[in-house]
Amino acid sequence: MVIATLKDLAEIKDSIAGYKRILNVGCAGCTAVCLAGGQKEVDSLNLQLAGLFKESGSPIQIEGYTVERQCEMEFNAELDPMVERFDALLSMACGAGVQFVAERFPKKPVFPALNTTFIGSNRDVGWFEEMCRFCRDCQLAYTGGICPVTKCAKSIFNGPCGGTNKGKCEVDPNIPCAWNAIYERLKGQNRLDNIMKIRTHMKWQNQIQGTVILDAYKDRYVK
Repeated sequence: MVIATLKDLAEIKDSIAGYKRILNVGCAGCTAVCLAGGQKEVDSLNLQLAGLFKESGSPIQIEGYTVERQCEMEFNAELDPMVERFDALLSMACGAGVQFVAERFPKKPVFPALNTTFIGSNRDVGWFEEMCRFCRDCQLAYTGGICPVTKCAKSIFNGPCGGTNKGKCEVDPNIPCAWNAIYERLKGQNRLDNIMKIRTHMKWQNQIQGTVILDAYKDRYVK
């Protein structure tokens, strides 16, 4: 899932300064699961912002509403009847959600309340770990399900560097060497031959905006 964290309150306050009526839109998807953008977090942020603006002598009216997922257009339709009453919108979704809301309401300023951090998983309550850097060239089939791009401090693609020492990374001795972990995983699966398969260099297609259209829908969208 997408992991996000709350922006600094001062930054959020500065972004919406000058607007009197604010709608803070939460997301019940990823950012709710990572305790950053669900209705509980919307209510908490609204209280904090209302207090800050009151202290500065510029009180605002701020309300909150949470949609199922801001990154899917149909759910944002719920906002249609209420948006007109507000001068600006805050979004507590990932960057995709912010952009979808801004696209749906182009005449309304939409500001992010969160920083989209990475794709990850929850190790425990309140503990989230990056698992994927969405490089668009997944190598997990060859590395025993351990991502060398994300877990290696240098994102090395073909085997360990010369600095690995007793299963630890030279960048930080507290960090396990990703390639040592890959070796041990593949060894346990009798798949060490994968280590000898040199993978082609990363193309880094993620430097341009990505679009995926499934084959079954190409007749609909590709002209």
